[in-house]
Amino acid sequence: MMKILLTDDHALILRGLRQVLLEAFGDPVIGEARNAQEALDQIRKKDWDVVVMDIAMPGRSGIDILRDIQLARPALPVLILSMHGEEEFGRRVLKAGAAGFIAKQSAPDELVKAIRKVLAGGKYISGSLAERLAADLAVDTGKPRHESLSDREFQVMCMYASGKTNGQLAQDLSLSVKTITTYRSRILEKMNLKNNAELTYYAIKNHLVE
Repeated sequence: MMKILLTDDHALILRGLRQVLLEAFGDPVIGEARNAQEALDQIRKKDWDVVVMDIAMPGRSGIDILRDIQLARPALPVLILSMHGEEEFGRRVLKAGAAGFIAKQSAPDELVKAIRKVLAGGKYISGSLAERLAADLAVDTGKPRHESLSDREFQVMCMYASGKTNGQLAQDLSLSVKTITTYRSRILEKMNLKNNAELTYYAIKNHLVE
């Protein structure tokens, strides 16, 4: 019997995903986790066939937890869901070890197709992202500035750009305010930006936040 672990901090999203999977796969065992740490705990305790995980959750993000999942269950495929830009986040999650990336706006049958693909041992990306990755290999284009950021720095940048304060970031990421301000300084330096206003403008212009 297929065993699927769903990880998302929104109850309505979990309910919708569950319904899609029940209709597509008959009677699978479906587990639920509301954040990355809950997901990791369940992965360590039980054997799952696939994990479907939101990239953006309170505390540690889906990208953050991928490395721990790989250590705990190296063969376990993780399919990342996101509301954000496929071109940027898709590349990052694949580089971090995800088995696939799919936008939350996708049709239910695409989710089912993605799960079947990763269960068969493949990688799942959309046709448009595949074309973009192929273009990147074929043409030596200049990399955007945010490509120089680490995964954590990129996460902090997006949170700043969405309007979060130092205190809110510290609480959401379980870090000290001092650590957050250090990340901010490092991000601004790497991207040659002067302040949060320029950072926010850059993120919006490059479709990194809504």
